[in-house]
Amino acid sequence: MFPVRRLKDAIARFPGKRIAVVGDLIADEYLYGKPARISREAPVLILRFTDREVRLGGAANAAHNVHALGATVLPVGLLGQDGAGDEVHALFHQAGMNTDGISRETGRLTPMKTRIMAGGYESTRQQVVRLDREPEGGISGAAETRLIERLEAVGANADGFLVSDYGYGTVTPRVYETVLDLGRARQVPVTVDSRYALPRFKGATAATPNEPEVEELTGEELVDEPSIEKAGRAVLERLDARLLLVTRGSRGMALFEREGPVTFMPIHGSDEIADVTGAGDTVISTFTVGLAARATPGEAAWLANVAGGVVVMKRGTATVTVPELLAALASDGGRPQH
Repeated sequence: MFPVRRLKDAIARFPGKRIAVVGDLIADEYLYGKPARISREAPVLILRFTDREVRLGGAANAAHNVHALGATVLPVGLLGQDGAGDEVHALFHQAGMNTDGISRETGRLTPMKTRIMAGGYESTRQQVVRLDREPEGGISGAAETRLIERLEAVGANADGFLVSDYGYGTVTPRVYETVLDLGRARQVPVTVDSRYALPRFKGATAATPNEPEVEELTGEELVDEPSIEKAGRAVLERLDARLLLVTRGSRGMALFEREGPVTFMPIHGSDEIADVTGAGDTVISTFTVGLAARATPGEAAWLANVAGGVVVMKRGTATVTVPELLAALASDGGRPQH
């Protein structure tokens, strides 16, 4: 069991840390409608529009989570000169986050994920369908150069780097090499969450794949803890990383340390999950801030586990605050199994 006092001491160090979050900035749009009737044109439900909301998604959500934890976040990424880009940029400012590392690019489409949510005001709103608007191809050489210049400027004093790759081309090989160079020069942690291309992010301090991603990387079905341990060790070696934190949904997490044992951590809180949207962003954000705040890998992973348990009880893309994290720790410390 991790001593709650040590966990609280680590959290108390969060405000002094500066974390550069590099990756794909996404607009998460929610359109809410109240079921009205079945359409005569097709066998589909007609919703009467009631509300619209835009939240920070992808690397922008990871940045928002770092900010909510009290650390200073330094977002680095691209936004198009479009309406979605304007909304994301405005949300950064409204939250009080620095935008010096964000470049606005003419001709680039800001990724936007639109979720159509059905339900009345007093009932649970269910996602009916999701529509994704995505930029095609990678980023231009000029955009990459501007991104690296901003990364070098804001990352010169960073206490940690978080790479959030959603496959939209922001984290090019040159951008990632710059992150690694800055991390090595400052001797600070570099963590990676990549939805589709984790093997190309070699040399990071830590990566945070989920179980299905580990299965895809190894070609092995993860049926029990021994199979997870074997597969996790293989991925750790393949990435040449020091740490691997595998998220396992309702079964918690597994932390692999190159120079240590595997630690299986049960889910914190209720397993009656409300919404997993963006939970991976919360996990890697808390883990990164924890490592930057000199928590041990086990302590940082447990804090991430607790934060993940809090955020999945919220609807939509969300964050976890320090008071929420402290309250969850006070409820029970948790007992990881070695």
